Amino acid sequence: MSARTVILTGASDGIGRAAARILHGRGARVVLVGRSPDKTEALAKELDADFHVADFARLAEVRALAETLLERCPVIDVLANNAGGIMGSRRVTADGHETTFQVNHLAPFLLTTLLLPRLEESRATVINTSSEFNRGARLDLDDLDGERRYSGTRAYANSKLANILFTRELQRRHGAAGVSAASFHPGVVATNFADGTDSLARLTYRSPLKRLMLTPEQGADTLVWLATTPPSEGWEPGGHYVKRRPASTHRLAGDPETARLLWERSEAMLTT
Repeated sequence: MSARTVILTGASDGIGRAAARILHGRGARVVLVGRSPDKTEALAKELDADFHVADFARLAEVRALAETLLERCPVIDVLANNAGGIMGSRRVTADGHETTFQVNHLAPFLLTTLLLPRLEESRATVINTSSEFNRGARLDLDDLDGERRYSGTRAYANSKLANILFTRELQRRHGAAGVSAASFHPGVVATNFADGTDSLARLTYRSPLKRLMLTPEQGADTLVWLATTPPSEGWEPGGHYVKRRPASTHRLAGDPETARLLWERSEAMLTT
């Protein structure tokens, strides 16, 4: 991967940090994006890499990040939208959106679309980290912020389905211009997932069950594979993968009308 530029969000911990180390070891120029200033800077020093700090719960920081990346990265070979989490109780960001949906979908949607001219010029790969929990989604396009019906688990599942729908609509709209998009499920990985929230998921990640989970390196494997394998030489653009293989998804994930409407609703949410 010599001289290839990989922008990796959620890079300060978990599979993002593991992927950054692996990709750096293979010769990529890794550009780290993380929420924690200390963790992100520490990894950047370890890898002698560029880094940026951005909180995806603040869309102004995402816009500023995109502007900086366009200034500093004349070529973007891979954009890995890996940042995300599960929040538990319903919270609203300063931008007026439910936090899980904003952090997991709206923020990476915004970052990607702001970078699109550069991504097309670079014939880039865009990788979106989703989850097998997408299959439990109950996505309501008229209630994306969960104002009428909300549960932390459902909000997370909806956002992970949104990742897949975004991937497929991105491929439909911009594939001919050079963008190749894919989503993947990393597996259940022993990370600090759900720390700092009141989600019940945090109890699982602090229990003895954590010893049975995948390591961050194992969880990062499919991300690294997508980032280092040319499109159509092992994976098909627009696809969703688990353990380097095509994976089943929620029935709505294959519905082009839902994907189109989600894209349009997302654009509207970012302009109001």
